[in-house]
Amino acid sequence: MARNELLNNVAHKNLRVITHAGAQFGDNIGAVLTLPTEYGDIQREYPILFRKDPQGQLFSVALLGFDNNENLFLEGDRWDVAYVPGVVARGPFSIGYQEREERGRVMREPVIHIDLDNPRVSQTEGEPIFLPLGGNSPYLNRITATLRKLAVGLDASKAMIEAFTALDLIEPLDIEIDIDGQQYKLAGFHTINQEKLANLDAQNVHSLHRAGFLQAAFLIVNSEQNLQRLVERKRRRERVGMR
Repeated sequence: MARNELLNNVAHKNLRVITHAGAQFGDNIGAVLTLPTEYGDIQREYPILFRKDPQGQLFSVALLGFDNNENLFLEGDRWDVAYVPGVVARGPFSIGYQEREERGRVMREPVIHIDLDNPRVSQTEGEPIFLPLGGNSPYLNRITATLRKLAVGLDASKAMIEAFTALDLIEPLDIEIDIDGQQYKLAGFHTINQEKLANLDAQNVHSLHRAGFLQAAFLIVNSEQNLQRLVERKRRRERVGMR
């Protein structure tokens, strides 16, 4: 259970955050949530797929491995990749909202929370959150930018998936691969139907483009080439393990 508190430079002035990677921090996962605002970076490294939550709602993920607890991008205490997905890079921080009244109007403004029970939070190790005189550290400034990007992406994601679903662009995808005689099958994933995307009429193409979702669709399609790269990572990992 998370123990979230509103971040402030008095109560949390001495806190630090461990930023290196590791299974002890929950980095050994087979897939992680990704959002449209980071697709440009994600599609260079990872396959982007869709899956459903327990309520049947679709959401997009970056595929990291072929088992639930397998992250093929994790090498020791670091990610062997140029871009770490935002929901991982944010560490123990999350964005929330608080209300304040201004000239008779109730305003909702974003605020940052920190999970004090997160294993990355430390008093002695890692990046400082605040400067000695109370200002934000460069690390916290980076986190703030990441959280802002995620917040915008969460809002865009629902509308994007609704648009894709309305045009019947999303289809099931079963992944079956053979790695040195070992069979792996991943079910429950979905992707963009490339033929239907290519055959959209001008009005629907314009509608997707105007909403900012056309580029997202093509980034998802382009990311499928990373499946083979993921297979190669798996193959190298298996061969090292057999030595």
